[in-house]
Amino acid sequence: MIKNALTVDVEDYFHVSAFARDISPGDWDNFPLRVATNTRRLLALFSDNGTRATFFVLGWVAERLPDLVREIAAQGHEVACHGYSHQLIYNQTPDVFRSETLRSKALLEDIVQLPVRGYRAASYSITGRSQWALDVLVEAGFDYDSSIYPIYHDRYGMPGTPDHPYILQTPNGKSLVEFPLSTATVLGCRLPVSGGGYFRIYPYALTRLGLSYVNRKKQPFIFYLHPWEIDPDQPRVSTSRLSRFRHYYNLDKCESRLRRLMKDFQFCPVLDVLEGLGLYSGQDA
Repeated sequence: MIKNALTVDVEDYFHVSAFARDISPGDWDNFPLRVATNTRRLLALFSDNGTRATFFVLGWVAERLPDLVREIAAQGHEVACHGYSHQLIYNQTPDVFRSETLRSKALLEDIVQLPVRGYRAASYSITGRSQWALDVLVEAGFDYDSSIYPIYHDRYGMPGTPDHPYILQTPNGKSLVEFPLSTATVLGCRLPVSGGGYFRIYPYALTRLGLSYVNRKKQPFIFYLHPWEIDPDQPRVSTSRLSRFRHYYNLDKCESRLRRLMKDFQFCPVLDVLEGLGLYSGQDA
């Protein structure tokens, strides 16, 4: 059975881009933190299933909850970087992005005392408008990125890019391993099946079918979710109808579906998958 990558984007419910117009980053400290409790629920779930994962940790969270990051690493999971402030990259300047990325990577490495190899952008916001960010990632010393979603979407997406792990060329001619978010081709169109809101909105059978499609092509898929997605009791934010649907739909079903998913497929951290594909050497820096 093919081993696939299981990933968690460690952020709290008030960090999400869907609420950016409703909640200012300057107000984040006024909200009660729920990310530690929810992340520990995921850690317990993964432990029960003997599963290791990659946790893309937001720097803002790591700064306030360093012990949580240490727990993730101590339980054998990979700690990777989710940036610092969860802002859309194409709305940032290169200098701001570089500063935040270096800050977050250094913070995580100081906490876990290990190199941080991987990066994932907030809301997959490395797009055609922000490909320059890939060169910043190489400069910062990352070995792989998992930010490109090869679909059309109102907030993210780079349609036409590869749908499997590969070595990409950055705008400045550097090399970086990319593990794009997984898709299944239906009637000539790519359907996002990697997790998150799609995992909650689709019937479970459709997700399973889409991910099985990827494995039938002898390719590993990458699955993601957020700690707040197993938290149906989280506070409700007054926002648009679309954002409410995307964020709150089927929160009460996500954890049970995740348990089923881990029985139906084999998972491991991103680095393990890339090493098996020969895209990562596994050597320490």
